[in-house]
Amino acid sequence: MRSFRRLGIAACWGLLSASAMASSSPATLFHELFQDHAVLQRDRPIPVWGRAAPGEQVRVSIDGTEVVTHADANGAWKVELPALPAGGPYTLTASTASGTTQVVSDVLVGDVWLCSGQSNMEMPTRAALNFWAESARAANDSIRLLTVARDTSATPKSTFSTPVRWQPTTSEAFADFSATCFYFARELQQHVKVPMGLIHASWGGSRIEPWMSAEALRAAGGFDEMLEILALKDTRPAEAIRRWGAVWERWWKSRVPSSQPWTGEKQGSWRPAPRELGHWEQWGDPELAAFNGMVWLRAVVELSPAQARQGATLSLGKIDDVDMTWVNGRAVGSTAGPDTDRVYEIPKGVLKAGQNTIVVNALDLWGPGGPWGDTPRALTLADGTSIPLDGKWEYQVVPPSVGEPPRAPWDVTAGLTMIANAMIAPLGSYRMRGVVWYQGESNTGEPERYETLLHDWMADWRARFGSDLSFLIVQLANFGQPPTAPTESGWAGVREAQRRAVARDGNAGLAVAIDLGDRWDIHPANKQQVGYRLARAARHVVYGEPITPSGPTPVRAVRSQDAIVVEFEHIDGKLVAYSSSHPIGFELCGAEPGSCEYALATIEGNSVRLVGSNVRNARRVRYCWADSPICTLYDNAPLPAGPFEVEIE
Repeated sequence: MRSFRRLGIAACWGLLSASAMASSSPATLFHELFQDHAVLQRDRPIPVWGRAAPGEQVRVSIDGTEVVTHADANGAWKVELPALPAGGPYTLTASTASGTTQVVSDVLVGDVWLCSGQSNMEMPTRAALNFWAESARAANDSIRLLTVARDTSATPKSTFSTPVRWQPTTSEAFADFSATCFYFARELQQHVKVPMGLIHASWGGSRIEPWMSAEALRAAGGFDEMLEILALKDTRPAEAIRRWGAVWERWWKSRVPSSQPWTGEKQGSWRPAPRELGHWEQWGDPELAAFNGMVWLRAVVELSPAQARQGATLSLGKIDDVDMTWVNGRAVGSTAGPDTDRVYEIPKGVLKAGQNTIVVNALDLWGPGGPWGDTPRALTLADGTSIPLDGKWEYQVVPPSVGEPPRAPWDVTAGLTMIANAMIAPLGSYRMRGVVWYQGESNTGEPERYETLLHDWMADWRARFGSDLSFLIVQLANFGQPPTAPTESGWAGVREAQRRAVARDGNAGLAVAIDLGDRWDIHPANKQQVGYRLARAARHVVYGEPITPSGPTPVRAVRSQDAIVVEFEHIDGKLVAYSSSHPIGFELCGAEPGSCEYALATIEGNSVRLVGSNVRNARRVRYCWADSPICTLYDNAPLPAGPFEVEIE
C-alpha cells in the first residue's frame, strides 16, 4: 500500500509538473517575425499578424495604441498598427479574451532592409576583408540581424521551417551575417541615423527564377508547362518525373535529333568507366581531365522473370552536379546538388526479364564532376535483393556544342519559385524600406531575358511588401581573365540588363562593382566598398540626397564628323582616366555580333570622344564589355563608369 501511494504521489507530481510547464511556457500569438529585438518599419502603418483560437478576440498594442480583431475560422488574425517614427525600444503585446498574452520586448522602429541573392550576398563577414579588425568594432545595438535558413517548397509557406531570431549586432552575430548586407547598413546609418533591421535570405548559385512567385512567372510567360509539372511534385511524383523527362528528351532531340541514349541504344563510342567511379577528372581520360559539361553513363542489369515483376529502389550515390536518370527508357529521377544521394523508386512494371538498362545524364557545372562518394550504387528489389552496379558502367562524353540542358522545376537553385515559397513567402506583408539584391552570376547563360525577369521580380516583391518598396542592385563584379580582343559576354549582358532595369524603374539604384572583383575568385572579399556604394545609391534614390548615385552613366552616343561622342551624366566633379590620358575599355560596333573593335577614347568635359577604323560603320558603343574587362573611366567621387551598350543616334 505504501509503495502504491508513493507511485500515486509521483504520478500526481508528474501531472502537476507538466501542467506547470505548460502554463509557464511562453504564448505564441504573434508570427515568429515579431519577437524580442525586432525592428519595425518607421513612418508607415505596421501590419502585425499571428494565430489564436478560431474566432477568438485578439488585442494588439504598442506605445499606448491598441487595435482589436478576431481570429478567423482557421485561427489566423491580422491587424494594422498606426505608423510610428524612428525610436524605441517599445513593447509589443498581444492578448486574447481567454487570458493568453504574449509580450515582445526591446522592439525598435527604424528602416528594415531585405538582403537577398546568391553567394556574394550569402558570403559572411568572417570570409570578407579585414574580418578581425571589423569584428572588434562591430557591436551595434541599433542594427538588428535576422537570417532565414535555406529551405525550399513547391507551394508557399506561411512559417519558416527553421526558427528565425532577431538579434542585436555583436561580434559573434556579426561573424556569420551577410557581409554585403551589414556593411551597407553600417555605412547608411552614418547618414540616416535610425535603427536598421536587416533580414538576410540568400542562396549561393541560385538563379532569379527560384526567387519569384508562380504568379509572377506565369505573367513573365514561358513557364506554364514547368509550373504544371512542379504542382505535381508532392501529390503525384511519378507523373511529375514522367512529364519532366518528356521535356528533357524534347530538348535533347532539338539538339541531337538522331540520338536517344536514354532508350538504351548505343550509338557512337562508349568507353568503360572505372569500377569505383569517382569524379571523372580522376578517370585518366584526357578529355575529362578538366571537363565541365554533360556525360552519359550507362549500366545493364540482368533480371529473372520473378525479379522483374517487383518494384525496386535505385541508389546512385552522389552526382556532381545534376542528373537526369532513366530505367528502360522511363524517367525515374532528376536531382540537383553535388552532396545529395540519388535514391529513386522504380514502380512495378518498369523492370523486365533479361537486360535492364540504367542511363544517367550527368551535368557538371563547376569544378569536379560526375559520380562520387562512398555510398553503394545498387538496384535493390522489393524482396530485399541488392544488385551492385559497380563495374557495370560505361560512358560517353557529350560535345560542349550541344549546350546546357534545362533544369527541373524543383531544382533547388535553377528551378522555379521553390526558394521564394519557403524563404520569402513566410515574411508575409512585413513592411520594409527596401531590398538589396546581389544576384545574376547564375543567369549569365541567358542574359537576353534577365532584364525582363528582373523587372518582373521587382514587381512581384512589391506586390508582397508594398508598392513603395525600393530596390538596390549590385551590378556583377569582374571575374575571369581580361580579354585581348572584343568579345561577346554573358556576364556583360547581365550587367547591361541590370543597368537597364534600374534605369527604367524609377525607385531603384545600382551599385557598380566592375572594379571590385577578383579575376581568380568569383567571391571578391572587399564587401565594405560594395556596402559603401549601395549606401550611396540608397542615399540618392531612397532618401533624396543631392549626390550622384553610382558613378558616370551614359546619356547618349551621337556622331560628330569622323568620331562618336558619348555624353555622360551623374558625374561627381569631372571625368578622369586612371593610369593614362585616354580611358580604356571603349568599343565601336556594327549592327552584327562580332563586329566590335577597340576605340581610342579622349575625355572632353562631360563627354568621351571615340575614333577608330570602323567609325563610319559603327552602330553601337560598348564599354567594359567582357567577363573581366579592364576599364579606367571614373569621376572625382571616385566612382567608376559602369559597363554599358548604347545605340548611336
